[in-house]
Amino acid sequence: MQSFWAAYLFCQSLKFNHLSPQCMKKIFGTLLLIPLLSFSQEKGALMYFKTKDSLVGIKDSDGQIIVPAQFEVFSFLKDGEPVKGETIYFDGPKRDEPEEKNAWGYVYDRKGNFLYRPFFYDNGADYFSEGVRRFVKNGKVGFADRNGNVIIEAKHDFASPFHYGYAAYCDGCDWEKTEEEHKAITGGTWGVMDSKGQITQPVAKSGKTVEVNGKYYPYPFSYTPKEKQVLRFFEKQNKKLSDIYYVNHYERLSEENKKLYFEIVERSKENFPFYQVNAYDYRKAEAGLSGLKFLVSEDGLKVFALGFDEEKIPFEKWLEEQREQAEEFQREHPDAPNALMLK
Repeated sequence: MQSFWAAYLFCQSLKFNHLSPQCMKKIFGTLLLIPLLSFSQEKGALMYFKTKDSLVGIKDSDGQIIVPAQFEVFSFLKDGEPVKGETIYFDGPKRDEPEEKNAWGYVYDRKGNFLYRPFFYDNGADYFSEGVRRFVKNGKVGFADRNGNVIIEAKHDFASPFHYGYAAYCDGCDWEKTEEEHKAITGGTWGVMDSKGQITQPVAKSGKTVEVNGKYYPYPFSYTPKEKQVLRFFEKQNKKLSDIYYVNHYERLSEENKKLYFEIVERSKENFPFYQVNAYDYRKAEAGLSGLKFLVSEDGLKVFALGFDEEKIPFEKWLEEQREQAEEFQREHPDAPNALMLK
């Protein structure tokens, strides 16, 4: 309907007392497109469906089965619930299928093609970290992006999530149960890989190096002029964001240590027209319990903070809310060591 009103207002702007044949043709042509556009949008819709014995599959808007019902899903899904995101995820095993070590659930593309099995972490599928998450194939661990593309082949016995451009990995190691519910990784040979899966050797410590497992590695990021411009936005906000973030920190920090660092950890791709920017503290640890994470539109004009469940919150609205919460904390804890300048 926005296209219709754009055509109508265009004609009105010409100040005709009566709409000309040319304008009528423009408006009519736009109206004809509306049901076609709506139809094309509905055609791409996918939804979960359940059988009488509670197996879950996927159908399209025409009722055609895209993925047969064969999954025992643990998350609560209603029959007919729409599929969200770039891929299809089943939170559970196939019925009567043997368990695969360290794997949980299944990921398919929206055409119904199997992609991979996510790495089992925190009672479910591994989270995305810096644009990728771990998957398991033949007992080995690799990394896939949000569209299901394999970024790093599954070739290591274990790998940590990516953090500040690097992931630790081990070969010849194994899980050992140490408590009732927790396991630890023992043995093996450890190393560090970059975001392309290439093994990286440690270097001497410097102001730009990154610490991984007690050793130091080169600064892993490089940026185009356009990407540097994206990061300048956050540098201009650094003082505001660091003051808000550190207001409840338990020990007093210097202004230098209160400075946040911003890096682009994911770039625009199909189904994802954004730069993702993460904030890190002076230790190169993610800032915040769930991180200060932001999305910037491809043209650099729109900035969002990522909230719970990947909710996109306009930056200014988010910043105002965070400021109010920080001021409230300051009023309740006037002796906090990293005082916030109250309005």
